[in-house]
Amino acid sequence: MFRRCSSKIYDSIKTISAGFCTMSEKIPIRKPRYDGRSKKRKWEERRTDQGEAFDVKREKTEDRVKKRKYAILLGYSGSNYFGMQRNVFTKTIEEDLFKALLDSKHINEEAFKHPQTVQFQRAARTDKGVSAARQVVSIKLPEMLDIEKINNNLPEVIRIFGYKRVTKGFNSKSSCDARTYFYMLPTITFSDKEETSLKDFRLSKSTFEKVNELLQKYIGTKNYHNFTSKRLSNDPSCNRYILSFICEEPIIRNDIEFAVLKVKGQSFILHQIRKMIGLTIAVIRGYTTEESFTRAFSKEKINIPRAPGLGLVLDFVHYDRYNARYGEDGMHETLEWKELDETVDQFKEKYIYPTIINTEINENNMITWLEKLSTHSFDLTEDDQRGDNEEDEGDENSDEKRDDLEESLGVDNMDDSLKDKIERDDKNVVVNS
Repeated sequence: MFRRCSSKIYDSIKTISAGFCTMSEKIPIRKPRYDGRSKKRKWEERRTDQGEAFDVKREKTEDRVKKRKYAILLGYSGSNYFGMQRNVFTKTIEEDLFKALLDSKHINEEAFKHPQTVQFQRAARTDKGVSAARQVVSIKLPEMLDIEKINNNLPEVIRIFGYKRVTKGFNSKSSCDARTYFYMLPTITFSDKEETSLKDFRLSKSTFEKVNELLQKYIGTKNYHNFTSKRLSNDPSCNRYILSFICEEPIIRNDIEFAVLKVKGQSFILHQIRKMIGLTIAVIRGYTTEESFTRAFSKEKINIPRAPGLGLVLDFVHYDRYNARYGEDGMHETLEWKELDETVDQFKEKYIYPTIINTEINENNMITWLEKLSTHSFDLTEDDQRGDNEEDEGDENSDEKRDDLEESLGVDNMDDSLKDKIERDDKNVVVNS
């Protein structure tokens, strides 16, 4: 009986299984069509602390304002500053400029610490003690630019004269075609006698013409390896193009006659302008002959005297190519700044000229240098070469020297202390000129 029951149960299970198989064959099971949206994972906030990173991101989004690229014209008296370029633990023009931009709400803390975030660049570096009548910087700032508010946060020896909208790719340094410097000195410098009375001396017409005649010897492209330091005669970077060099008519300030030497060139290397002036003075005073010009531009290495840094001023930055291409496109203006000439002249008369004149009167800067010039030797000795390699205070713009170093390292605005260390290390493997 047990076997009969087991047989019946087995047959029943078999029949039911067969029925299911038949149903599965007749009614196929279809999968639902894929819907990509149904598999997208919804955002879930897993962090409960809402940390600082979230706040910074939110703050950046909220503070985002529309910015434009500007060229800013400014002037400054550099007598109490360690140059234009920002440097750690030193008083510089850029440091005060960025503090003013921060205090006037034109930049945020990030831009203050990292100027590259607002694409900041200056047209020319000026070293310690050197002033500028028309320096140009390029920077991205909010559309609602208020230079009066910025000036209120600047020292009175630094002034922003104006600004203009420029193209997105504009760079105040690389877009520059040429730079004009002037050098102000008492005319007694050109005396062929041992005179020391600043107030009594007046420059003769013949000497004035002779000075201009000698300055013309610098016009054109020449090798200035003797007018700088650490450069060999076969270094291509020593070839510089001078467009003009003149001595303007003397002027009287505080009963003392001064002359202004004005030079325009594509670019200048370390010590170049001061040595050009130093050689001219040496020839005028009879300490060397005009043959020294020929020797200076040859491969021969000679020791050219370097005039004092006092009196050197960046006068103008030229953008001829930019003006020709974008100045009349209907959206941008030319960077000539003629409408601000009167304002700039007033600034020079109030802050730049008095600094040069008063220092010359009180300290006899040029007279002291002329006493050393009388014993200067144009033959280069090892001691002269070591001394020439030492960069002293108040030197002119040394863009090319520092730019080469920055480009090789892939950085900008590098700390000068780091540059000095690298240059000291280089002396162990590079033969200095």
